[in-house]
Amino acid sequence: MPMRDYGIKTIEGAGLAGRAGRWDLSIAGGRITTLRASQASGGGVILPLLADIHTHLDKTFTSCRMPQRAESLFHAIEMMAADTRNWSDADLRERAGKALARAYANGTGLIRSHLDWHGTQTPKAWHVLTELAQDWHGRVDVELASLTPLDDLVVHGESIAAAVKASGGVLGAFVYRNADLASKVAQVFDLAERCDLHLDFHVDEGLEPEACGIDAIIAETRKRDMQGRVLCGHGCALSVRQPAEVAELLSRGGDAGIGLTVLPECNAYLQDVEPGRTPRLRGLAPLHEARAAGIKVMFGSDNVRDAFYPYGDYDLFDVFRTAVLSGHLAPGDWIDAISEAPANWTGRSMRLREGGPADFIRIAAADLDDAVSRPRAARQIWRGGQILAEHQGDFT
Repeated sequence: MPMRDYGIKTIEGAGLAGRAGRWDLSIAGGRITTLRASQASGGGVILPLLADIHTHLDKTFTSCRMPQRAESLFHAIEMMAADTRNWSDADLRERAGKALARAYANGTGLIRSHLDWHGTQTPKAWHVLTELAQDWHGRVDVELASLTPLDDLVVHGESIAAAVKASGGVLGAFVYRNADLASKVAQVFDLAERCDLHLDFHVDEGLEPEACGIDAIIAETRKRDMQGRVLCGHGCALSVRQPAEVAELLSRGGDAGIGLTVLPECNAYLQDVEPGRTPRLRGLAPLHEARAAGIKVMFGSDNVRDAFYPYGDYDLFDVFRTAVLSGHLAPGDWIDAISEAPANWTGRSMRLREGGPADFIRIAAADLDDAVSRPRAARQIWRGGQILAEHQGDFT
């Protein structure tokens, strides 16, 4: 994407998300040459590049092909399965490439994408996204995670895990009220240990209190000392389980060192669907309680413009705004959930520092609260010390 160089080499009096006070930045040669406290003001708010830890690039931009609105999670799964007949290499490359372009334009520097994987054969989406990851490296770094129903993974897991390991990916499973669940989850951990793989689960994505897959995942993580290697996405059922039970479970999760990805937009859209009735339950996992228990909490875009969620634009700051509203969050206390926390989870850092790349987001706002309050505030995406041409907002 072309960039526009405004000749700006110093930004004075900016707020840095997650840090107190105001700051001056000097930029030269595509890097931050100085970063120091300032007495000035009016420089806007600066965020590091964002990290989207939970997306589905194989499904994206297919909502225009959906015959109707999904009436449930499993209805959306059925519609997406029917759409796979359209998934040629060219179709996948066009849709996923569009998604990465939108993420880049919106200030995302890292994406983890779950890709559906059924049976022993490596899916074509995995091959296509591996190629796209190479093309986009350095602009949006792409990490791939397999996504296989738990019952299928225990059957085909050896070949899937070997292929994922060979390509540097993450092993994932969809866990939801499976028979013999604890034993099957243990088998997934066996695979991860043998192949030295990180794990990323879709777990308890529904509103039945009986959905307790996360209990087994936490138990295995503690048992095997896999701190920082096991991420759980969704956890919607935690919102309807008994509070005391959830508190005790989250305490164990914090001790085990799991991470939790909360998906505020897609879950709010897809949970408690009944035509003609206003939803009562939105499936938001207990993110305050999880973080208080020591669990790393992150937010992700999840599905974008597909059967699960027909909206979105890979704008993680917009996802953050939704999370602030739905979760009653103080923006300054939670901005790391879309930047440094998910980046650190994958072994990276987005933190702005002297000598580091001049890659960041600048919003024309007094502070982070102001930025969340004004969706139309001018936003600039800086990459390599220059502003992407798409972002020509007025900061005067």
